Amino acid sequence: MARPLPDFNQETRARAEGHAYIVGVDEVGRGPLAGPVVAAAVRLDPARIPDGLNDSKCLSPARRQSIAEVLWQTADVAIGQASVAEIDSLNILQAALLAMNRAVAALTRPVDHVLVDGNRVPPGLEGRATCIIGGDARCLSISAASIVAKIWRDRLMVDLAQQHPGYGWDRNAGYPTKEHRLALQNLGATPHHRRSFRPVHNILYQDKSISY
Repeated sequence: MARPLPDFNQETRARAEGHAYIVGVDEVGRGPLAGPVVAAAVRLDPARIPDGLNDSKCLSPARRQSIAEVLWQTADVAIGQASVAEIDSLNILQAALLAMNRAVAALTRPVDHVLVDGNRVPPGLEGRATCIIGGDARCLSISAASIVAKIWRDRLMVDLAQQHPGYGWDRNAGYPTKEHRLALQNLGATPHHRRSFRPVHNILYQDKSISY
C-alpha cells in the first residue's frame, strides 16, 4: 500500500482558527559527527505549492534540488543554524530547537502560527505552535522546510569537505559512516567535529586516559 502524501490540512485548520501567516519548521543534522544543525522555516503560498512536495528523505537528490529552487522563488523561506560549539554546550536537542527558533525569527514578517516537526516547541514559540510527530511526511509546509534544510546543510558540508579533505563530508554530510569513522581515527578531529558526541570524544581522549 502506498504511503500517504503530505497534505495542507494543518495549514487549513490554522487558517480557520484565524491565523494568516503560517509556517512549517524542520531541522536536519542531529545525527552527524560534524557540522552545524540547520533548520528551515517555510511559509507556502497556497496558490503556488510546488508539485511533488514530500519528506526530503523520500526524494532523490535531484528532485530535492529542483523543489528547493522553486520554494526559494515562490515561498517565504528562512534558515537558522546552531554551531558545533552550541551543540557541544547545549546538547543536540536544545541546539536543534535553537536553530528552529532562529529560522522562524529570520522570516520577513512576524509569524502567526508555527507547525513544528517533532514533539517539542522551540523556545519562544510557546502558545503559537503545533507539534506534529512525523510532520515532514504529513504536512506540506514541514515537508518544504525539510527539503530546504537538507539542501542547505548538504551544500555547507560539501564546502567544508573542500577545506578538510579525507572525511568524505561531500558524500556523508558528516554522518558516522565507515569512511568518516576511519578518517577520524587516522586524521583526528577538525574544529567542525562535535566533541560532545561519543565517537569524537573517544578518539580525542583515548590517548589521554590514565591507568592506575
